[in-house]
Amino acid sequence: MGHLPIYLDHHATTPLDKRVLDAMMPYLTDRFGNAASLNHVFGWQAEEAVELARADVAELIGADKKEIIFTGGATESINLALKGVAEAYASKGNHIITNAAEHRCVLDSCKHLEKSGFEITVLPVRNDGTVDPEQVRSAITDRTILISVMMANNEIGSISPIQKIGEVAREKNILFHSDIVQAVGKIRVDVNELNLDLASISAHKFYGPKGVGALFVRQKNPRVKLVAQMDGGGHEKEMRSGTLNVPGIVGLGKAALLCKSEFDSNFWHYFNLRNKLYEAVVTQLDSIHVNGPEIETLEALRKAGTANEASKRIKRLPNNLNISFEQTKSESIMIAMKEVAMSSGSACTSALPEPSHVLRAIGISDELAKASLRFGIGRTNTLEEIEFVGRRLVDVVTKLRSEPQHVHSS
Repeated sequence: MGHLPIYLDHHATTPLDKRVLDAMMPYLTDRFGNAASLNHVFGWQAEEAVELARADVAELIGADKKEIIFTGGATESINLALKGVAEAYASKGNHIITNAAEHRCVLDSCKHLEKSGFEITVLPVRNDGTVDPEQVRSAITDRTILISVMMANNEIGSISPIQKIGEVAREKNILFHSDIVQAVGKIRVDVNELNLDLASISAHKFYGPKGVGALFVRQKNPRVKLVAQMDGGGHEKEMRSGTLNVPGIVGLGKAALLCKSEFDSNFWHYFNLRNKLYEAVVTQLDSIHVNGPEIETLEALRKAGTANEASKRIKRLPNNLNISFEQTKSESIMIAMKEVAMSSGSACTSALPEPSHVLRAIGISDELAKASLRFGIGRTNTLEEIEFVGRRLVDVVTKLRSEPQHVHSS
């Protein structure tokens, strides 16, 4: 085996693409201007770079560049979307709909709004982690102002029928927000096809830098209103004050450009390696449970034709695998496999002792949830690495199951 350790935690973060770093470097050194300084060449250079990145991000998701607001990351984007809409439309209603498998950022923002007098409906999800559009329809009241449903789940990779949920929202004249963080770069995203009014993005989930993200805010049919959550100089159309992180924004733009241009090859690469890992495990271990939607075969998807068409058909992210191993603990597997980076849940909640709220939401017992591992395949992973991880995983699980004290440990 070549280079160790092996990184299979690409849902948590991705390495910065060297081409992205190259694009960023001039704006960390020579072109250091403030994009709001419009009286000299340094400011003009920064503003031009920001606007180019805005266009590249917009193109990746099918938006107009005027609809892209730069933020410090997806957490800020989601807070701005949910709280900004809640405050802007409070006179129209106070009801927001979300679901139990959302990222903690969405759920915690909703809890915050609930304390401020908003009514929150947290819908259950189906056993595969997806949201039923008809349940969304049934939850709508005459006071509903916003629906927030993630496109792809960060733990189990389930892809919800966002387009259909968006149709329900349009029909009822309700704003629709989606956390598209995990979807961008793995499956095709078009905010107009999906009927989205707001969408949150984070650069470091698709080979860009940490600390920068974007919020898509629809500008017509309907024109979405937001109340800014930070006061200051009125940057970003007065929706997000603060000096722009020009190098980070340039990196986000370059990462978006690469995602769009290399989508086809990346899609099949993810899918092929994920399925190889899945096959290595399921053919050699019993008493395991794949959490989330079924794993589609490569043959079935190839019939769809292009990666673009295939990505519209799948119900699970092509790079995601989440498995529970009976009679083991995920912590024990990870300790035994220190040469492989993987996780037992969301990176944002990994410090918490409780089992994953996502696995609980799809009906997984606490015992199985504590025996689950999440694998996130990346661009730079190789077949050799996946075969090594498959062999090691089978060996480690088999060994742990043969140790009686491990089975009964707390």
